[in-house]
Amino acid sequence: MRATSLRTLASLAAQRGLSMRRWDFVAAYLQGELEQGEVVYCHPPPGYETIGPDGKTCICRVVKPKYGMAQAGRRWQRSLFPWLTSWDFKQSHPDPCVFSCERTTDGVTESLIIGCYVDDLFVLYSDDGPTS
Repeated sequence: MRATSLRTLASLAAQRGLSMRRWDFVAAYLQGELEQGEVVYCHPPPGYETIGPDGKTCICRVVKPKYGMAQAGRRWQRSLFPWLTSWDFKQSHPDPCVFSCERTTDGVTESLIIGCYVDDLFVLYSDDGPTS
């Protein structure tokens, strides 16, 4: 999410009287999936044998993205964005990291806007009642 988008979300929250919260996903990058056919190798973590029985240096094949990998953030994004759109969130054209959804229940319209920045979500919402 662009810095201008975050400022716009804060301004929008103030204008419309929306509440704003921030959520940090713990281990978000581990929730992504490597692409079909993508093969990534790394050195073993500290404490593991680094020399195999044949005397050669061992390496490990990565099966899930991890922090520190160049593509880990993008893999997390490719898991989160389809999930948001499956819940009828509309992706913003000016900033594809901002999603919005409005629902009307019993004549009351509730708004929900989510901005994604790395593994943080900035959430604006119109109602903090027990059913929201």
